Amino acid sequence: MLSEQSAATVRATLPAVGASLAEITERFYDGLFAAHPELLRDLFNRGNQAAGTQRQALAGSIAAFATHLLEHPDERPDVMLGRIAHKHASLGVTPEQYKVVHQHLFAAIAEVLGDAVTPEVAAAWDEVYWLMANALIAIEKRLYAASGQTGWRQWRVVGRIEETADVATFQLSPADDGPVPDFRPGQYVSVRVELPDGARQIRQYSLSAAPGSPVRQIAVKRVHGGDTPDGEVSGHLHARVREGDTLELSAPYGDLILDATDAPLLLASAGIGVTPMIAMLEQLARTGHRAPVTVVHADRSPATHALRSDHEGFAAKLPDAAVHFWYEQDAPESAHMGLVDLSAVPVASGTRVYLCGPLPFMRAVRTQLIEKGVRPADIHYEVFGPDLWLAQD
Repeated sequence: MLSEQSAATVRATLPAVGASLAEITERFYDGLFAAHPELLRDLFNRGNQAAGTQRQALAGSIAAFATHLLEHPDERPDVMLGRIAHKHASLGVTPEQYKVVHQHLFAAIAEVLGDAVTPEVAAAWDEVYWLMANALIAIEKRLYAASGQTGWRQWRVVGRIEETADVATFQLSPADDGPVPDFRPGQYVSVRVELPDGARQIRQYSLSAAPGSPVRQIAVKRVHGGDTPDGEVSGHLHARVREGDTLELSAPYGDLILDATDAPLLLASAGIGVTPMIAMLEQLARTGHRAPVTVVHADRSPATHALRSDHEGFAAKLPDAAVHFWYEQDAPESAHMGLVDLSAVPVASGTRVYLCGPLPFMRAVRTQLIEKGVRPADIHYEVFGPDLWLAQD
């Protein structure tokens, strides 16, 4: 994929570029938002920008893509690209925006690395950028075409359920009374809201009911962001959105999807990461999945375990399901106290795994499962927010 000349230059400069990526991405976002403040106001997550997590994710993805081009020149990292493309599609990213990103990213590279950015170095990294960008543009084009939806669609709130003190379920029906499009269990939608300062901020929420329902259902955890804007959308939804209000939703996207399979499954979640697992469990119950299903969940306490009755109820409808809950406090006799420990949990050969929750939780569970013989290729995950898995490898 990468030309021989560019590959040699990228290999020689990757250590220097990699060591400076944090500063490069910081300069990039500063320049981008100075020139295009509407992108921070209406597209990028202001909370992630304030916390610096989006910069970490961008740096990690660039380094991972460049490294993959060098180590696997005949392959494309489709899993990583697919996850990014689904997120971009849910935000409505356009091909023209990649040109804007290119302009400000390469200005930041030149500013940070100075004279080290020779014409040959610039050309090599330009090739890396457009290999990644054009791959994403192509995937996103296919996703847009498959979704059958252009832009945002109005949905009416037809029900609101207080699941816990900080989690509310919103049941939604198309405001135009049109059909409810299909989706895959595990996918999410973007929700766009207008905040008091006029910003139109976007967040992603997993669909927490299986396909086929006449309504869409999302469970939103209120994030207490402290001094940063983090949590401004979840706070707005909790404080202001009631039955009869309308919300703008994207088409469903996301690559953590439950495929039709006869294989044993393990669905592991923590906190609000339970939401895609509920849709998966409901779908498995509807289709009569007969292979073993192992349900694993970790939470602070039973009182904070959102959708717990659905979690238990759908699992109970399966012919061969085992449920294992871990709580840090107030664990009942039927659950475990402390952090997830799978040492005594049987895992059938050939099990496919789906993970969703905080990154430390998913890393710990993945490590335990690999030690128990699960193939890494059979472990799939979803990160809420910027994907920092690559950034921390």
